[in-house]
Amino acid sequence: MLRLEEVSVCYGMIDALKGINLTVEKGEIVALIGANGAGKSTTLMSIAGISALRSGRIWYEGSTISGRPAHKVVQLGISQVPEGRRIFPRLTVRENLEMGGFSRNKQELAGDIERVFGMFPVLSERSRQLGGTLSGGEQQMLAIGRALMSRPRLLLLDEPSLGLAPIIVSRIFKIIREINQQGTTILLVEQNAKAALRLAHRAYVMETGKIVMQGEASVLEKDPGIKKAYLGE
Repeated sequence: MLRLEEVSVCYGMIDALKGINLTVEKGEIVALIGANGAGKSTTLMSIAGISALRSGRIWYEGSTISGRPAHKVVQLGISQVPEGRRIFPRLTVRENLEMGGFSRNKQELAGDIERVFGMFPVLSERSRQLGGTLSGGEQQMLAIGRALMSRPRLLLLDEPSLGLAPIIVSRIFKIIREINQQGTTILLVEQNAKAALRLAHRAYVMETGKIVMQGEASVLEKDPGIKKAYLGE
């Protein structure tokens, strides 16, 4: 479904990605784990059309999407939930969702909003509340709901558990699994490596802009080096 071939990204003189190769098959949850600054978020932003490539190619459903602007990438079926949520704090919950469905017509919007409200009942209760007044967990639900409004076939999730209480993290990860089971493929960047590996089918480990290890998530979870470096064991 998604393939990155020798993708490199630079920020000024800094090499953020150094020729990475990565694949995501339809129906999978694939996790990207690694230390802060490893290039995980840059990988997602390059796929989403936000970070320009220095070299390499990105393929999606058989066609190259390298160099396409972000709004065109969304229209192709890829949505991103950014790190830090980045909802619109001065817009209501419903207005935030409507912004996520900018490429859809009014009739489709109504049905999609109801779908999101069914998945996140608390958002329905707070539909007229300003986004900036929601709790951190509610804002994360809103960010995920907003991304789902474009009906993506591939969902890019960047640090969905960041700054949330453990009980909320558990709920968010349960929702992510449900979204995948409903047919959405997921590429997940997550600081909680243990939770990510238990959720994902496969995983990649990044260090300083490179992929240094990959494999089935259940196998990587048992790897002594991974346990020591990322799982606190």
